Amino acid sequence: MSLIIPSFDDSVIVRAADAETVGAGPVTLRLLADSSSTGGALSTQRVTLLDGANGAAPHHHSRSAELFYLLDGTAQLLSGEQVVTAGRGDLVVVPPGLDHAFAAAPGENADILIVITPGVERFEYFRHLERIAYGKVPPESLLDVQELYDTYFTSSETWNLARK
Repeated sequence: MSLIIPSFDDSVIVRAADAETVGAGPVTLRLLADSSSTGGALSTQRVTLLDGANGAAPHHHSRSAELFYLLDGTAQLLSGEQVVTAGRGDLVVVPPGLDHAFAAAPGENADILIVITPGVERFEYFRHLERIAYGKVPPESLLDVQELYDTYFTSSETWNLARK
């Protein structure tokens, strides 16, 4: 087991009005703190999903755990081969290497605080996703940056059946 010792000197304070927003409509991300601002301790964002919207397709991180805290609403989360329905105040932490995905539950909204630790520079990853959504780059372009963002796409029949 290795210990990550973050290296930063000042508190990180992000005001809601100052957070960069990526996307609009059914999926909105608020980029709160990236790894570089927390000395590698974590990276975090807030994701709002409307009316059953999908968040992230099945994937895993080889070097980081991912924490999902439901601020409001109801979400479905894939954790390995288990689909968990989480509501306001619920917490799901996925260890490194375990496939996971998330979405608002069918017909529901979900507001989720996501924390990845140790941190990975991910803000550019979310901007890349926005470029894909607007047709500026093809979805396959994510395959070229999987290692850079420690995000490796997988498939899950369990998730596919839950999201039908």
